[in-house]
Amino acid sequence: MAVDCRTGCGACCIAPSISTPTPKMPHGKRAGEPCAHLTPSLACDLFGSPERPAVCGSLQPSAEMCGASREHALFWLYRLEQLTRPQP
Repeated sequence: MAVDCRTGCGACCIAPSISTPTPKMPHGKRAGEPCAHLTPSLACDLFGSPERPAVCGSLQPSAEMCGASREHALFWLYRLEQLTRPQP
């Protein structure tokens, strides 16, 4: 079930890795590292911009992912990152 983003969360801009280059991160970012485009209010400064990576736009908030807290969302997304990363 789709939900609106939780104000002041930013979990989706911290937990997952991003392999796509962005204006402030030409080499992407590692999982658990805050995105350089994450504002002090924990919003994305690329939201709605064509420079926003497709992977960011494809990650839609849901009740399962976001849960009842920012901590839940961070844990859920971190776990998803661990389960889907390429194996060496």
